[in-house]
Amino acid sequence: MILKVVKFGHPTLRKKGARVEAMTPAIETLIKDMFETMYASRGIGLAAQQIGEALQVTVLDVRAVTDRPSTLEIDGQEKDPNEFMPLVLINPQVKPLGEIVPGPEGCLSFPEIYADIKRPESVHVVALNEKGKRIEFRCGGLLARAVQHETDHLNGILFIDRMDTETKAGLKDELDQLQTETKAALKK
Repeated sequence: MILKVVKFGHPTLRKKGARVEAMTPAIETLIKDMFETMYASRGIGLAAQQIGEALQVTVLDVRAVTDRPSTLEIDGQEKDPNEFMPLVLINPQVKPLGEIVPGPEGCLSFPEIYADIKRPESVHVVALNEKGKRIEFRCGGLLARAVQHETDHLNGILFIDRMDTETKAGLKDELDQLQTETKAALKK
């Protein structure tokens, strides 16, 4: 089922997600619905907060983006990231690695708003997958950026919080309008 993606101004976007303690039919359905929603919205990642659920669950799939490569390493071995997509991360722990580099980002909760965000170029990830099994990997490129962006969502952090002051100031009018529209819609 395609769910509604909440927009900037919705209070759930600022909530730290509760840990998922067990895989339940409700969590399995949520994951399936999140993938449907992400694909319908033409996104590469979606956090539970973005569909109004404050949980430590995110889904990712970077296969559609061919001009921004990703790297993946499991147990010290290089792997093809596409073979591990789509990817579910539950209760992820992300450790930054490598240099801080700027890169373009957008967000389904901020339609038509894009900016360069500085993030570590690679990360070490430990999480549970959709079966509740522990997974561990290192990734770089677009996948690392998407993992960091979505993990931020799980902690109530938005990509605008990572923008430099000048960029955020330049987007002030659009951000104010989006937030006002979202809050007005919530009152209805």
